[in-house]
Amino acid sequence: MDIAHFLDILWLARIPILKGLGVTISISLLAICFGTILGVFVGLALTYGVRPLRWIVRGYTDFIRGTPVLVLVLASYYVLGTIGLDLGPFQAGVLALAVFCSSHVGEIVRGALQSIPKGQTEAAKAIGLTFPQTFAYVLGPQALRQILPAWVNTAAEMVKASTLLSIIGVAELLLRTQEIISRAFMSLEFYLFAGLLYFVINYAIERFGRYVERKTAVPS
Repeated sequence: MDIAHFLDILWLARIPILKGLGVTISISLLAICFGTILGVFVGLALTYGVRPLRWIVRGYTDFIRGTPVLVLVLASYYVLGTIGLDLGPFQAGVLALAVFCSSHVGEIVRGALQSIPKGQTEAAKAIGLTFPQTFAYVLGPQALRQILPAWVNTAAEMVKASTLLSIIGVAELLLRTQEIISRAFMSLEFYLFAGLLYFVINYAIERFGRYVERKTAVPS
């Protein structure tokens, strides 16, 4: 490995790499945020919804979790276009990852909520709290402490899944890296560098999860 030559090529390719990194971070952040919000509602429906709603949401989560992410990406881009919903590669990628994320977050939220004793919900009703207030002040804070470790893993999976979006033309980090490799013929060096960047993103997510976990911990 010629380090000096690699650094020269890396410097020349810095703009495409930074653009690809920005796209990867943007897609991952949007997918995680939208997927988490939708996943909370999925988890609430699975836990407290009426029976028909639970059946529908259960079918949604089982179907999405059992479908490969690549299939969801292709369906979001190609299938939705056949019914008149034309999404660009970026929007289709965010939609596919957010839907996939929501199914996993929904199961995480369901498990956390079901682990909370029912007596706490009954006590909240007894003092006149509405369900949104009960969730915000009683159930949510307790569930959050249990959700965080699994949520961090799901968020990291979304970053890794964003590499699949290159197949529909999203110019994220992997696609930019492959374009540079096709011109520079330095596969090992640039793939290692891209892997390092993905590690940095996921490490930042892990540190954020640890920070929130410390802030929400019950003082001993």
